[in-house]
Amino acid sequence: MLAPASSFDPNRVGPGRSMTGAESSLADRAYRRLVACLRDGSLAAGAFVSVPELVERLDLPLAATREAVRQADANGLLRVVPKRGVMVMGASPGFIRDCMDLRRMLDAEGARRLVGAGVELPLADLRAVHVALIEEAERALTPGLPRRAALADLALHDALSAGLGNPLALAAYQVNRDRIAIVQNNRPVPPDRIVSAMREHLAILEALDQGDAKAAVAAIDLHHRATLRWWGILEP
Repeated sequence: MLAPASSFDPNRVGPGRSMTGAESSLADRAYRRLVACLRDGSLAAGAFVSVPELVERLDLPLAATREAVRQADANGLLRVVPKRGVMVMGASPGFIRDCMDLRRMLDAEGARRLVGAGVELPLADLRAVHVALIEEAERALTPGLPRRAALADLALHDALSAGLGNPLALAAYQVNRDRIAIVQNNRPVPPDRIVSAMREHLAILEALDQGDAKAAVAAIDLHHRATLRWWGILEP
């Protein structure tokens, strides 16, 4: 029988013991499945869900689910609510601004280090994808276009993060990427934002291609401010 949500303790795996290797592997799998549910929107921002419901959704044991929830709570993706279960992180303007500001800082540092180290990026492939999206969007805003634009956005920011060269900074980026995915599910990018966003990305790619870190950071800052404005969020 599944434990009731009111008895859930995210810091306890079992009475007086630590996880075994097998349990740790299950917990990792549970966390990946939980994050996938958050990223695809099946667990929406601000939603409440009980632990038994999560056990069924993830199709993994209670102990693994508890550990996944504990980790997601520590990463700010959800919050344990005593006697109610867990609540998926919200998407308030202040929280979105903080997530985007963190991404801007990591993007800028990644760009500076990429240029400084002379790291080669698949810029031609990224540029081709962006140009194709712009051309398609200017012809017609088809239903699948926003999703593909979101994937192009992710590819660009992932490429910038590759320059960080610091496992702690990269881990911070990856968790923040999950937060932003939840935000994007709650506040989809308007279709008419696609062209301007892709052009802002092209400016970043051009600066990287020219080896101009200052121009890349300026283009990243412009993209950051424009994204917040399109979401109706002003910087402090």
